[in-house]
Amino acid sequence: MNAKRHLLTLAATAILTGVLLTTFALAASHEGGKELYTAKCASCHGADGTKALMSKPVKGLKAEAFTKMMQGYKAKTYGGTKKATMEKVAEPLSDADIKALAGHVGTL
Repeated sequence: MNAKRHLLTLAATAILTGVLLTTFALAASHEGGKELYTAKCASCHGADGTKALMSKPVKGLKAEAFTKMMQGYKAKTYGGTKKATMEKVAEPLSDADIKALAGHVGTL
């Protein structure tokens, strides 16, 4: 019985460690995303991503879709009526910046 309890404790510890490591990895990949969003995006898209007066809302976009859009703006291969504005915003962003922004937008 003692060996079974020991195995259960080890399994629970392994699962908890995996959950914690995944949580830390996700947090690190989004690091700086909120600050970048506030500085680069919030004035047009709103602090919560719902502003739609001068732009489309970003709230509800999945991180993957946001990343694809931003990479397209940066490469000048994507966009509609506000394409020039978004190209100017996207141009100086690094891949890490876009990943961080996508992580934040994905939580809105």
